[in-house]
Amino acid sequence: MANPVTTRPKLVEGARASRTSIALKLLMALSGLAFVGFVLGHMYGNLKAFSGHDAFNEYAHHLRELGEPMLPHMGFIWIMRGGLLLALIIHVACAIELTRRAKKARPVKYVVKKHTGAIPASRLMRWGGLTLFLFIVWHLVNFTFGKVNVQGGSTDDPYNLLVDTFDVWWMTLIYLAAMAMLGAHLHHGVWSSMQTLGLTGTAEARARVKTISFAIAILIAGGFSLVPIAVLTGLIER
Repeated sequence: MANPVTTRPKLVEGARASRTSIALKLLMALSGLAFVGFVLGHMYGNLKAFSGHDAFNEYAHHLRELGEPMLPHMGFIWIMRGGLLLALIIHVACAIELTRRAKKARPVKYVVKKHTGAIPASRLMRWGGLTLFLFIVWHLVNFTFGKVNVQGGSTDDPYNLLVDTFDVWWMTLIYLAAMAMLGAHLHHGVWSSMQTLGLTGTAEARARVKTISFAIAILIAGGFSLVPIAVLTGLIER
């Protein structure tokens, strides 16, 4: 018979670790959903390119003035950037810690891996997340902080910078590959978030959430892909 004095601390420690893991999953789910909201808004802004040069630049200019005079010029954008940076740190930190805990709980790999029925996008989450992080860094250098025009043109006009960028075939190819990875990440990420929030308790609920996660992935990845494809094919031009 196990000694209750030595067994109880292990049980308490295990319960504490379990609660911490649940908290980490909740933080990861909520930070991920915050990114879903952001990319939906960002996609809407990108699609303004179909309305032409002036409409796109007016939208970009309006974002800089949003909240004035209560907020300083560019105040809304910097608040949004700060919130997104915090969400990114939380999301990545939780992912790393949960991965570390999973490996610690099962230090020896299975000799034969069994198919668990998880949606295929789940297999891309770790490498997909790293790929998306590297793409985001380049995207910010390209359009926000560095404003790099790969064709050597001016960078002070948002619409023209966008057209010059996606008029280069390999830039469009990189962007479309990143959007495919984003779609896969969203597909599994939304599903996992809903599962963590307790919205997949029945077979009907699971089917509904899978449909919603797939629809969101297609909507966002497809919506972001429309502009570079339109630029490369000449539908959007200077």
